[in-house]
Amino acid sequence: MRGRVFQDRGAAGELLGVAVGAAVAAAELVAPVVLGLPRGGVPVAAKVAEAISAPLDALFVRKLGVPNQPELAMGAIGEGGVVVVNHHVVALAHLYQHELSRIEARERVELERRIAHVRSHRPRQSIVDRSAIIVDDGIATGATIRAAVLVARASGVRDVTVATPVAPADVVDLLETEAERVVCLEQPEPFGSVGRWYRHFGPVSEAEVLELLTAAFTADRP
Repeated sequence: MRGRVFQDRGAAGELLGVAVGAAVAAAELVAPVVLGLPRGGVPVAAKVAEAISAPLDALFVRKLGVPNQPELAMGAIGEGGVVVVNHHVVALAHLYQHELSRIEARERVELERRIAHVRSHRPRQSIVDRSAIIVDDGIATGATIRAAVLVARASGVRDVTVATPVAPADVVDLLETEAERVVCLEQPEPFGSVGRWYRHFGPVSEAEVLELLTAAFTADRP
């Protein structure tokens, strides 16, 4: 297994924050805002936001997993009705359109529940005409992060930076065609799963996400 293994999401976020800081300085980004993908991306994003002294918020998207292989993404959905489909994965899984639509509708219910829960406690950070830095704890197929890029653009951002500790090289190449820049610390091959590149990769609770977002919002207020 070749590639750096991170201790946990916090440690990965600290290292990523250094790299993102260099990218922000080089690109002279306008009013950057860090957007973590719930749930696992938010602890990483919190460290990045702290490193570059930028506001932190969440960008809600949800992966569409293949039946019987839920960790394999065949697409993703996001706020504002955004849908990204990996047609290659759908074909390999021998899924019909009505099956895909049924899964999308089910996951949309859960996505809207999560949005309502967090936004009832933590107001949404305006990202209009700002530089969005979208952070996840790792990227496997790219479906979820691609949905996040579309959601951010639909929300009126000036430009998009994708930042992650680890992702496959071919996915990084794809993302570089869809975002203005990509910051990725490790591009190991073979990739496997995101959790493979962390020593500690436990689940992140909604309470932890809300706590991180609330703390950041409180710190940003005068």
